[in-house]
Amino acid sequence: MTADALDDDGAAPAWRQSWRRRAEVAAIAGVGTPALRALGATVRFETVHRERLEAADRSGERRIWALWHGRILPCLWYYRHRGIVVVTSENFDGEWIARIIQRFGFGAARGSSSRGGAKALRALLKSVAQQDAAFTVDGPRGPRGVVQPGIAWLAKATGHPIVPVHAEADRHWTLGSWDRTQIPKPGARIVMAIGETIRVARDADAEGVEAARQAVERGLQAAEAASREALARPAARE
Repeated sequence: MTADALDDDGAAPAWRQSWRRRAEVAAIAGVGTPALRALGATVRFETVHRERLEAADRSGERRIWALWHGRILPCLWYYRHRGIVVVTSENFDGEWIARIIQRFGFGAARGSSSRGGAKALRALLKSVAQQDAAFTVDGPRGPRGVVQPGIAWLAKATGHPIVPVHAEADRHWTLGSWDRTQIPKPGARIVMAIGETIRVARDADAEGVEAARQAVERGLQAAEAASREALARPAARE
């Protein structure tokens, strides 16, 4: 996926018209990538319901991974170099995020639920046959902890199952942003919980899509509870 996205009307996003903003994007991506790699090399992962992940890998079926916006960082490390396509916004923040995730082996479909979302979903439809996709389901602006309907629509359109996932670190910084982004501290123990698979029928009506959206929300809540419960126990060996 190209990072040089245009708005739906064919015009370049406003921030691209400023050389300073373009330089800032390059600097953030250039500094952020090695910093994240260094931090990620120190953390220790455990997986709850690893058998669900292994079963999905064995089947070869393409999946749509669902996660909260505030847990992007640990998922970036855990799922790196799998070729997963991620929806990123076409604004300034979305650009440097896209550049960083591509250096961790992800693809980037440009757009968001608030701007360019339809285009991003069309891009995902083209790529999801060959690659998994991932959604920060309450992004890009919240409300936090509320799943937006785009992921259910994509699952209906492709027939691919949704897998909720959640990561929780025992030691972390929490940003004051709307999504309460969690940044694991060096050496943190991180538990990744894999939720139960959710399927959306190709012929699902509006009520069926809404039911799937609610199921994803419940699945993420269950995965979050499972990861917190695991953190309360002694560390497991993997």
